[in-house]
Amino acid sequence: MASSVREDGLVASARGPRADRPKRRTFTAAYKLAIVEEYDQLADARDRGALLRREGLYHSHIQQWREARDKGLSGKPPGRPARSQAEVDNDRLRKENEKLTSELARTKAAIEVMGKAHALLDCVAYRNGW
Repeated sequence: MASSVREDGLVASARGPRADRPKRRTFTAAYKLAIVEEYDQLADARDRGALLRREGLYHSHIQQWREARDKGLSGKPPGRPARSQAEVDNDRLRKENEKLTSELARTKAAIEVMGKAHALLDCVAYRNGW
């Protein structure tokens, strides 16, 4: 099945389970601010409509971006706060501890096997009179 979608980085990949869906666009905070300022400088409704068509935007984009600008929000929605350095260090140390614990268990098992092999060889040597 041939695909008519170009893979130019602007459209979703032609492979994958959701290849037929368009890729959602994202806009930087600087772009949003520049577009809102340009939109607000235009006096004529036709010029504003031309700007929206040229950029492929809707009036609702401008409304939302203007509202976010007025509230002082950056381009990113609020989310989970960044982890502190102590939390990062705790996670790193926890993973290292788990790795070392499993390595210790393997080492103990290997030593136990070696001890049993040594005992078996001693037993065989004793029977053969060595």
